[in-house]
Amino acid sequence: MTGITHRQILANLGKDERADLLARSDRAGLVHLAGHLAVLGLTGGWILSAAPLWQLGLLIHGIALIFLFTLLHECVHKTPFASQWLNTLAAAVCGFVLLLPARWFTYFHLAHHRHTHDPQRDPELAAPKPRSWRQYLFYLSGLPVWWSQVRVLAGNAGYGPVDDFVPGDKHEKIRREARITVILYALIAAVCWYAASDILLWIWIGPAILGQPFLRAYLLAEHTLCPHISNMLENSRTTFTGAPVRFIAWNMPYHAEHHAYPAVPFHKLPQFHQILKPHLQCTETGYSGFHKRFAGQLKRVDAGDRL
Repeated sequence: MTGITHRQILANLGKDERADLLARSDRAGLVHLAGHLAVLGLTGGWILSAAPLWQLGLLIHGIALIFLFTLLHECVHKTPFASQWLNTLAAAVCGFVLLLPARWFTYFHLAHHRHTHDPQRDPELAAPKPRSWRQYLFYLSGLPVWWSQVRVLAGNAGYGPVDDFVPGDKHEKIRREARITVILYALIAAVCWYAASDILLWIWIGPAILGQPFLRAYLLAEHTLCPHISNMLENSRTTFTGAPVRFIAWNMPYHAEHHAYPAVPFHKLPQFHQILKPHLQCTETGYSGFHKRFAGQLKRVDAGDRL
């Protein structure tokens, strides 16, 4: 451990080095998006054709589908593409697919960045992390997050209270977004019912349910078991993993790097990692390694401990 903070490293970046790190690219974003969509297209065709091992295709399709969350997450920072209309469009589509309207998620996620791993103010910590095997398996099932997203969408579409992290002058836009989302879901459901088609069950709803546990496992490793302090090199975890995971997660396993400098686009994170690598204080080799360590904590965690 070096004791240096992310702010000190950023302050020492040269002008040209900073400009290079912050360079956004439509080409890089569109090439990566094309690859992600190609996976979805190939696995979707695999499922619908009922080809051999189509059940495996269903699982891979679900993982690729649910990991559109990482693209949504990047679009919140307006970094995947140089053209802002592309960031806005990709965020809206991904948010719709994932039952997570983009405008609301933007305020949620920016609050997370302002108060990263702060137990009192980080909205990601509003729901406690698992403390027992039963809670851990329930968390990994994805059921809590689906219920939370349905509840938030219904509340925003109705007249319930809007979350504190949403600015007061944006409440009406959040309600409008939620209502349009609900109407579109209803129209899609009506068309499928009228056409007697179950295609969306096989290429959208079912795969999303199957893929959610993998996203939950991935997200749990980002900050859990890190100290509750303000230094992003300590409160966020970089996980060293294989190229397929880095690809499908848009390089977000470089998570301490992302939190240290959120304006760095996904395709520049490996480069930024080389700068931060000597100073990272919370890392893990592989997601299985993290979960093995986390599962060990479940056996001896005390009620007063914070994960």
